[in-house]
Amino acid sequence: MELPYKEYDESEYIETDTGNKVSKKATIIGSHNIVLAGKTIIESGCVLRGDLRRRGPGNQTSFLIGRYCVLSKNTLFKPPCKIFKGVFGYFPMKISDHVFVGENSIVEAASIGSYVYIGKNCIIGRFAIIKDCVYIEDNSVISPNTVISSFSYVSGGPPAKIVESLPENTQETFETRSKDYYIKFIPK
Repeated sequence: MELPYKEYDESEYIETDTGNKVSKKATIIGSHNIVLAGKTIIESGCVLRGDLRRRGPGNQTSFLIGRYCVLSKNTLFKPPCKIFKGVFGYFPMKISDHVFVGENSIVEAASIGSYVYIGKNCIIGRFAIIKDCVYIEDNSVISPNTVISSFSYVSGGPPAKIVESLPENTQETFETRSKDYYIKFIPK
């Protein structure tokens, strides 16, 4: 099934030199702690909490976000946190290439691999690790500290369960779809 064109108001978005399209209605706190690799779309209502980062020496980021990612409307991204050796701290979140996160989802994962689809209204628990080529169905809840293996189709929850395995061509399918989404995300 071919994706339709999605038009946006050009005055509402900022396009960076690397092709990122960021809505002016997104809430990005601590932008100096967020690294976008390029050609990522951040839609209105998306909240990125870059201000929540590990304290101390060194150049530490809150988010590393790969290429051709889509962070949909009204999503919340918070780096995971815990008390380690008696000290409360935040840990960076890594989101790899070709990741789609659906509307109204909340993400506190430690890492999300490449070629991942996260549906609408999902909750990805603190320190979850999602490997490459994973499809998470709408309304799924991934428990904290869960590891989702590659080529998994995940549904339900809490806790969500692996329902079936994805085919070997998942990587190509997700890559084509994310590039197509980016190309068809055009100004009015």
